[in-house]
Amino acid sequence: MTPHLRRIALLGALFMAFTIQAQRIAFVNTKYILDQMPDYQSAQQELDRFSTQWQKEIDDRWSQVKRLRDAFNAEAILLTEDMKRTRAEDIEKKEREARELQKKRFGVEGDLFKKRQELVQPIQDRIYEAVKEVAGTSYVAIFDIGGMGNNVLYASDKYDKSDSVLRKLGIKPGTSKNSGNLNEEEPSETPDDTKDGGQQDQPKDGGRDGGSAPPPDKPKQ
Repeated sequence: MTPHLRRIALLGALFMAFTIQAQRIAFVNTKYILDQMPDYQSAQQELDRFSTQWQKEIDDRWSQVKRLRDAFNAEAILLTEDMKRTRAEDIEKKEREARELQKKRFGVEGDLFKKRQELVQPIQDRIYEAVKEVAGTSYVAIFDIGGMGNNVLYASDKYDKSDSVLRKLGIKPGTSKNSGNLNEEEPSETPDDTKDGGQQDQPKDGGRDGGSAPPPDKPKQ
């Protein structure tokens, strides 16, 4: 083979290597996927219905508080001190109930959060399972560019070097308490890499949990 042909063959091999390597990492847009799913559209409509209903309930409570306060301010000059105190305590009670209801409906892990988990989480789980099937044995990792932070939806355990890093730090993998430097001789990186290379790819969830997206709250809202 002439030097020219050898150079062409080498360039071709390098190009194929880079192409194969590039195919080992991919991305998906879960927001785009969710927007195309009829089930997700139905879930969002259901969430909007509950949200509107609960918000009206809270608005009615605050409207009642405002009416009581306006009436108190208008009649205060005609009230005795005991009557003022009783009316003020009643207003404070109504305000406290309105705040508690708002927290119950829309607070962290409130009714809307729970309803979103109930309706959207199964859809997000379906997306995740589909991502794993698409990844198969061809991809090392798949990122989600539709959520915040470009979360990893799929990653192969075969390329997880956490235990190797622990050994470099003098910590025996699989122990919850450190005992300082290891007394036993740790395997070198070469056998560790060989061992990793022989394992079957096992997916692990790096992108869910939340959401979402949800996929929302898995996408969240």
